[in-house]
Amino acid sequence: MKEINLKNVIWKEGKCYVAWNLNTAVSSFGDTRKEALNSLGEALELYFEDVPISKINRVEQPGLVHCQFKHA
Repeated sequence: MKEINLKNVIWKEGKCYVAWNLNTAVSSFGDTRKEALNSLGEALELYFEDVPISKINRVEQPGLVHCQFKHA
């Protein structure tokens, strides 16, 4: 079995935690950080049943950048 290094982001949204994979744009959620990451792992397993590993987007040095915009 081949190991793949993926980059994930997790944050709290309301009462749930959201986990999002930057390489595939697959996301999931849970009541705790651990639960959200476990759910994301399950979602990624299903994703890779249909998508070849060669289609993974390479993500190098992601950063959190703040942005302000005006909304009418």
